[in-house]
Amino acid sequence: MRAMSIAATGMQAQQTNVEVIANNIANASTTAFARRKAEFQDLLYQSASRAGTSTSEQGTVLPVGSQIGLGTRNAAVNRVTLQGTLAETGNKLDVAIEGRGYFGVAMPDGSVAYTRDGSFKLSPQGQIVTSDGYAVEPTVNVPANARDVTINQTGEVIVTDASGRQQTAGRLNLYLFANEAGLEATGGNRFVESPASGDPTRGLPSDPGFGHVRQGYLEQSNVNVVQEITQLIQAQRAYEMNSKVIEAADQMMQTANNVR
Repeated sequence: MRAMSIAATGMQAQQTNVEVIANNIANASTTAFARRKAEFQDLLYQSASRAGTSTSEQGTVLPVGSQIGLGTRNAAVNRVTLQGTLAETGNKLDVAIEGRGYFGVAMPDGSVAYTRDGSFKLSPQGQIVTSDGYAVEPTVNVPANARDVTINQTGEVIVTDASGRQQTAGRLNLYLFANEAGLEATGGNRFVESPASGDPTRGLPSDPGFGHVRQGYLEQSNVNVVQEITQLIQAQRAYEMNSKVIEAADQMMQTANNVR
């Protein structure tokens, strides 16, 4: 009874779908979170007869074949990289990216991770760091006597000391990838490059295509909770329908076994 195994693949697919939706809803308030979307493909087909083969009648062919599909499988969990809305925070060290770029983050092992979460802080040494304490790449140091910090749209970090004198403490860089959906998530709002993403291209917020930065703003999650709830209901109904198919197939097997 192939219907049972076919429906089982449908239940597994909807279970994956619900897990992805649950993660989206859980991260609805996560800064710069990009929602995920489960994608599926049909499995192999078993052919009883192929379209176009000759029939018993001379010179005629079958216009339609007979193929039975064997179910579905998860093909990918794609990251939807649409930009979320920008929310004003008023915090001098909150920086949002308007465009495709990513901030670089220096990791303890010497590698560079990438993030769109611009909720930066100052370390005890005056470095601009992420919420986890990792320094922004390249390093930007704010002097201890700085009275004010300004980050303009081109990424320049300008500090003002107690006497009102201004100086440039550094500049934020942005990174682009040919296939940003191919980045590998490592948690903590960070990503690392992968063979699918391609190598990073480094540039400045003022360079074409990199976007620019806005001080005092943070990018919100692009999760639409209403949309996710709608998809959750659809996945639940599909899961129930697949379970009904298994029940029907089981009843049919019982009927066949009871034949005298």
